[in-house]
Amino acid sequence: MKDLQFIIVFYLVAINVVTFFVYGIDKLKAKRSKWRIPEATLLCLAVIGGSIGAWLGMKAWHHKTQHKKFKYGIPLILIIQVVLLMYCWKYGVVC
Repeated sequence: MKDLQFIIVFYLVAINVVTFFVYGIDKLKAKRSKWRIPEATLLCLAVIGGSIGAWLGMKAWHHKTQHKKFKYGIPLILIIQVVLLMYCWKYGVVC
């Protein structure tokens, strides 16, 4: 079980670091009028566990903060993931 916990923690840290930097890269590309990362990709990264990185990326890079699907969607995804994690922890579903 400890190995599974390590894998889950490692995955969550990795996906959040990647998501944070992807938001920064997209902001840089926006400033330079370059090809952009699709919004669906940015949202998908949050859904698959990178919601903290997405939220921090939005704050740090001041990116997508006026888009309603990001302004409200990312915090909603984060809340759902925290509730799900708490449920799993309480009932021993994963950890």
